[in-house]
Amino acid sequence: MSSSPRVLVTGATGYVGGRLVPRLLDAGHPVRVAVRSPQKLQQVPWRERVEVHETDLADLEGMTAACRDVHTLYYLVHSMGGSQHFEEQEAGMARTVAAAAERAGVRRIVYLSGLHPEGVELSQHMRSRVQVGRILLESPVPAVVLQAGTVIGSGSASFEMIRHLGDTLPVMPAPSWVTNRIEPIAIRDVLHYLVGAMDLPEGLNRTFDIGSRDVLTYADAMRQYARVAGLRRRFVFHLPLPAPRLSGFWIGLVTPIPLGLALPLVQSLQHDAVSAEHDIDAYLPPPAGGLTGYRRAVALALKKIEDNSVETTWDHRPEAAADPLPSDPDWAGRTVFVDERSRTGRARPEQVWRVIESIGGRNGWYSLPLAWRVRGAVDKLVGGAGLNRGRRDAVDLQVGEHVDWWRVEALEEGHRLLLHAEMKAPGRAWLELSVEPEGEGSRYRQRAIFFPRGLPGRLYWWGVWPFHGFIFPSMARNILATAAALDEPGPGAPRRAAERIAPTAGPPRA
Repeated sequence: MSSSPRVLVTGATGYVGGRLVPRLLDAGHPVRVAVRSPQKLQQVPWRERVEVHETDLADLEGMTAACRDVHTLYYLVHSMGGSQHFEEQEAGMARTVAAAAERAGVRRIVYLSGLHPEGVELSQHMRSRVQVGRILLESPVPAVVLQAGTVIGSGSASFEMIRHLGDTLPVMPAPSWVTNRIEPIAIRDVLHYLVGAMDLPEGLNRTFDIGSRDVLTYADAMRQYARVAGLRRRFVFHLPLPAPRLSGFWIGLVTPIPLGLALPLVQSLQHDAVSAEHDIDAYLPPPAGGLTGYRRAVALALKKIEDNSVETTWDHRPEAAADPLPSDPDWAGRTVFVDERSRTGRARPEQVWRVIESIGGRNGWYSLPLAWRVRGAVDKLVGGAGLNRGRRDAVDLQVGEHVDWWRVEALEEGHRLLLHAEMKAPGRAWLELSVEPEGEGSRYRQRAIFFPRGLPGRLYWWGVWPFHGFIFPSMARNILATAAALDEPGPGAPRRAAERIAPTAGPPRA
């Protein structure tokens, strides 16, 4: 039985929380996680090492139960706003969690907030984060609020924005905010301070600024990214206009970040984000080897992408998966359109499954790439996810993570993959891919399922139906052909198939 204090992590399925949990475990702490849907953690690698408590953060009784026998509560929940009452909801949830922590006798709350200047009008996103920090600091439970700037790490929203802008645009006319100063921090250093917060003195109640001490402008960050990535020199020049909404739209168009997230991200860049103090040094030593500079943080992030070893991404939301696909009998009485294909091949089921699980991202969709790119560009123009979100890992999937404009809704290892569409469309859509043994080979099945919303939904389906006649048959054919080539004799055949499934030529380009 461990003698280390028990910790409770909220937001354990998010970008930071998903990386923090295994590090707390490795440090010897018993870890409990509070989640709404425990089944969404089934494929997380550390699932069997933690205690899972099912509750909603707005449920006082449920959170009080989750906080029992807990020394430190990590509050790592923050959305980017999606409702008219976003700030009130965030504040209300923070008050509920703080009240539950007091009831249960929690000794400390740790919250990750953002660097911001004092005495200026902050964006709604940053204002909400500051307000949550203030609520926690004013609660009876001592709180440590770590304030970080731009987080650089494989899969982080800030890094993906810099990466895709740098990869895509050799010349970037940009608004005036690109001249603002930022102090990036590597995700590994953020995690160092979060884990180290367990060792801070009892009763400490204050904010700490954390950063790399590597201060540069946002324009410099994009130029330095290009150098580290081996790209030609990037020219960034600013226009004398802040233009946050226009910037958010442009970033939503050319990066994987959707408009709903790009806009608050850009709004948070309207002011300098630099540490005002380094008091954390008196309490916690820097990581072994020192803080990670910006260029090294970029290099480490690119290496993670190249090695297919990205742990979490900004858009990995197992708890926010879409509504489950109704079972076939439940379709009775409603309009549903289905495009179903079935095909047999000589490839073994496990070979076909390797191709199914690796679909999307750099591996593509095995049919008419131009048609998929055009549809992705249209989706981006109307505010959807588009194709350039890619995927966390080229060969491994987990429930809840994105694959281009799809979300993994169900995964039966070796048999079935269910993707829910997050593209902009007048209805709800799924793509189901499955394989089963047949004779000495296998039978591959795919279903495109669409629940139209009114007349626009019906018109949409019949408008894209002719294209399905080209895309889906070739998709089934090519998936089976790629699977069969995994064992195909002859020079170069297995390698070509393997590279199709797991390319290793370097980080993906937008």
